[in-house]
Amino acid sequence: MPAFILGEKKEQSQIYSEAGDRFATTFIKTTPCFVVGVKTVTTDKYFSVQMGFGQIKNLKKSKKGQLKKAGIETPLRFLREIRLEKFGDTIKYFEEEGKKGLQIKDVKYFVGSAIDPMVMFKKGDKIVVSGTSKGKGFQGVVTRHGFKGGPKTHGQSDRERAPGSIGQTTTPGRVFRGKRMAGRMGGDRVTLKNIEVVDVTSEGLMVKGAIPGAKNGLLEIKILGA
Repeated sequence: MPAFILGEKKEQSQIYSEAGDRFATTFIKTTPCFVVGVKTVTTDKYFSVQMGFGQIKNLKKSKKGQLKKAGIETPLRFLREIRLEKFGDTIKYFEEEGKKGLQIKDVKYFVGSAIDPMVMFKKGDKIVVSGTSKGKGFQGVVTRHGFKGGPKTHGQSDRERAPGSIGQTTTPGRVFRGKRMAGRMGGDRVTLKNIEVVDVTSEGLMVKGAIPGAKNGLLEIKILGA
């Protein structure tokens, strides 16, 4: 069944399989996560679901009005959209008694309803997880791109971590755009596929392996192939 949810990265640990193999795990907290809105091809020219996750103390008036319209009292911290065209006919839009919602096979989610991870996911599912990698600040070429550096002999005391030549002389006489050089590292959107769900609870998902981003970082989770 196609599935999607928002969550945040929590503690990392390790467990043993039934065969006695040890592997790393990461717990992703997925509550509270609500359906905030649905956009359709008829009104918005594309099909998507807007979800909200987390809690925040001070909420902007614009976001507060949006949540009030959806009937959500929880002050949600994050709002994210996920396009649904790629899911095909497995997800359908419907209106019932003046309420908008999505139907995923036999399960109906109205705007304003909470998403239960135990309904969306099950043990053994393969999911796609997207998050923002840790920011590493300004780094040199050795750390950022894995450069070897210069020779560590013949009096070159300042060349060990230098990038070397970066351009030409007369033609074209400039450094090409995109040249691998020192700069800000990290803070990129990273997507990992084929992540196995080890366990599912009402609070979130336990997945196999490491997940991109820092602790408490926002994650987007979808079923593999969706």
